[in-house]
Amino acid sequence: MLAIGLAFFSGYSGHGQAVDPAWQIEAKDINPARYYGITVANGMVGLVSSPEPMKVKDVVLNGAFDTYGRGRVSNILKVFNFVNMNLDVDGRRVSAADMKNYRQVLDMKKAALVTSFDAQDKVSVRQTVMALRHLPFSTLSMVEITAKKDCEISPMSVIESPENLKDVKNFYAEIDRSHVTIRLLTSVAKSPTGRHTVAASTSFIFDEPHGQEPDVLHEDWDYNMHLAKFKKRLKAGETYRFSVVGSVSSTAHTADPHNEAERLTIFAALERTQRLLQRHEAGWEKLWQSDIVISGDDDAQQAVRSALYHLYSFVREGASYSLSPMGLSGLGYNGHVFWDTELWMYPAILLLKPEMAKSILEYRFERMAMARQNAFSHGYKGVMFPWESDADGQEATPVWALTGPFQHHITGCVGWAFWKYYQVTKDKEWLRTRGYPMLREVADFWVSRVEPGADGKLHINNVIGANEWQENIDDNAFTNGMAKTSLQYAVQAARELGIAPDPQWQRVADNIVILTFPDGVTKENRTYDGVMIKQADVNLLAYPLKVVATEAQAKKDLAYYGPRYSPEGPAMGWSVLATLHARLGEPDKAYNWFLKSYKPNEVPPFRVMAETAGGTNPYFATGAGGMLQAVLSGFGGLDITDAGIVQLKTRLPAKWQSLTIKGVGTEKKTVNLN
Repeated sequence: MLAIGLAFFSGYSGHGQAVDPAWQIEAKDINPARYYGITVANGMVGLVSSPEPMKVKDVVLNGAFDTYGRGRVSNILKVFNFVNMNLDVDGRRVSAADMKNYRQVLDMKKAALVTSFDAQDKVSVRQTVMALRHLPFSTLSMVEITAKKDCEISPMSVIESPENLKDVKNFYAEIDRSHVTIRLLTSVAKSPTGRHTVAASTSFIFDEPHGQEPDVLHEDWDYNMHLAKFKKRLKAGETYRFSVVGSVSSTAHTADPHNEAERLTIFAALERTQRLLQRHEAGWEKLWQSDIVISGDDDAQQAVRSALYHLYSFVREGASYSLSPMGLSGLGYNGHVFWDTELWMYPAILLLKPEMAKSILEYRFERMAMARQNAFSHGYKGVMFPWESDADGQEATPVWALTGPFQHHITGCVGWAFWKYYQVTKDKEWLRTRGYPMLREVADFWVSRVEPGADGKLHINNVIGANEWQENIDDNAFTNGMAKTSLQYAVQAARELGIAPDPQWQRVADNIVILTFPDGVTKENRTYDGVMIKQADVNLLAYPLKVVATEAQAKKDLAYYGPRYSPEGPAMGWSVLATLHARLGEPDKAYNWFLKSYKPNEVPPFRVMAETAGGTNPYFATGAGGMLQAVLSGFGGLDITDAGIVQLKTRLPAKWQSLTIKGVGTEKKTVNLN
């Protein structure tokens, strides 16, 4: 471990050493009362930072849900906190009161959180925590303790159970071989209703030769906590290094999570720190081959890279899991999947990481049977995707929220996303086995959903649109526009495969109404009268949809609806305005909206993006996706068309000297703008 560990640490993590703001976010003036944690995650496990020394606030496991908490519906599981550590120095527990020079730095390039501090005037401590990119269920903590005076240290690996887990059982075992002794600290419990079994396991990795490692003791405590610890005497100036690996699993992922968690921990422990670190960093180096570089605006560069870092952290290739609005940064929105995924987060991922975007689509494809049942239950054909989807793909919206039964545009969003993937990749086999089967059933849904009117046109009545503040309205602009678009995409997909499309699809698409005011401004719904709106709705018809096809109409709709956006609305609404103004050749107006899409929402000390200005929830990945679209498809001009990814003519804001977008599409092209 020593060579690569020292190389990793030496760049920035020591006291007073400089950070690179383009890649590293330093938590300054840490105040526990105003602390919103940053997340290190690998698409499966999310670790949310804490202001307490050697602790994390939450551990979130993707794909595992049970019914507890908000709304009498499923919630993503908060699982064992198996990354926490304690440290005694000369028999006294290190606490926040003992610390000086406390510092935390997130290294986005390496997806690692480094915490450093001095304690009791006796030791300097540096801990690096990461969710290993190549091992989806495993984590690594590297610890370096330097003695300022002769002292005895006692580090502890701790597993604690959150209150939601039941019937906790703790285990400790040593597996002794001729070349190594593996010490396993393990906890197993039931999820709140008993639906799932959850297990976590940890082990120390020592650098000493076998037989010379410290003796490890196990202590079992009350309050669902136990620990493994060792002691080491250090002389002044001496530095001691060790690591802790941990793994977590559940019956949502494997039939036997207890043994699986221990096997994964044993595997990681015997890989040793150097190999774990090398493979983790190689995984992130590959991810960062698709990147955004802004010259001339350091603040925007850090914010944009943070947005990319979080999206890359919350999803992984080949996993068939999707994205929640808060990703793996906490339990916000119960970890459910909304339209936030397809319309807001997915486009940036598709442009830069099509292979990751494919996993997001696979999540929907695997849940088509449940969406088909949902359509049947509501008297429709095809598939009707739930507004809030959980692990099973069932409707998981709390009953008191009418969005569950009525926010139907999400089904169109799913179909839209599937065709966009084909436009980027031209993967005809995927279109045959995944894309077209989905688009066919999305189209059948809309055919069954429309109603003929006395005007001879087709209408979609009794819905909630993107502007959720108006409920049970008719002919919502975005819903109707997305229905028209996804029907047209189904027609194109059929023809691409040499299949005759259902003639009803085109007929319905051509006859769904988009209402306008007498002056030609697009009307948000049949009864809309100009009141304040929560977020983008009509403006989405110009981007990302192309239902509004002329610049004149796009400008007219922008001028009318822009002033009607609520200041209390979510971040992604402002990003649509930024994208549209950039595409309309107004980069400085676009830049002002771009700033509004993230700056007012930042919370200390890591500039974590909340959902709304002044909000305090975990990282709002939906907002990150919208802000990235403003850069990629607004200022960058990237547009997904039947010809693939093309670049529209755009101009940069005055403050930006250049914009470089690396690793675009399947060909991994580089786009430069000056």
